[in-house]
Amino acid sequence: MNVLILVDIQNDFLPGGKLGVAHGDDVVEVANALIPKFEWVVATQDWHPLNHGSFKMNNPGREIGDTIDLHGLPQILWPTHCVQNTPGSEFAPGLNLRGAHVIQKGTDMKIDSYSGFFDNGHRKATGLEGFLRSLGAQKLFIMGLATDYCVKFTALDARALGFDTTVIADGCRGVELVVGDCAHAMGEMEAAGVKVRNSDEYES
Repeated sequence: MNVLILVDIQNDFLPGGKLGVAHGDDVVEVANALIPKFEWVVATQDWHPLNHGSFKMNNPGREIGDTIDLHGLPQILWPTHCVQNTPGSEFAPGLNLRGAHVIQKGTDMKIDSYSGFFDNGHRKATGLEGFLRSLGAQKLFIMGLATDYCVKFTALDARALGFDTTVIADGCRGVELVVGDCAHAMGEMEAAGVKVRNSDEYES
């Protein structure tokens, strides 16, 4: 079975959002074109408590983009974003989720969760793997926001778990804290065995 995974297509990651990704809203059209081609769609959702340790506001004297030690792991500081039950955490307007299965992540204030499968330390699972196994999923097609963080780590974990994994390149946009981060992320994914294709190359 093929499953489409939509990564964090939420208001705060769209242009004008708290952690807006340039042209992030472009991925909505790509997602809507692909969704009808899949029997199952999963949408991951950043779902942070307000006191999350990755927020700059909770680390006085530090700046956005700084790296700190957060309970034993390196952590980039971000603007406050995707706080639970706020408009910024909601899925993008116009995104046709069509009854998608939602996986929430980043819910523990002590650790961030870029991947849809695990937190950044692989200390806890989100339940995504178990859900996919219950479906008998074999091939995963991943797209969303952002290329160089949550898409990358979701795809890398998918491959490590043994799934045949493809990233839909035209359905992703990146943060690019450093110019070239997205290209590097794509190269890292391909080196791990992730296929990179465009949406018009998908055949069910």
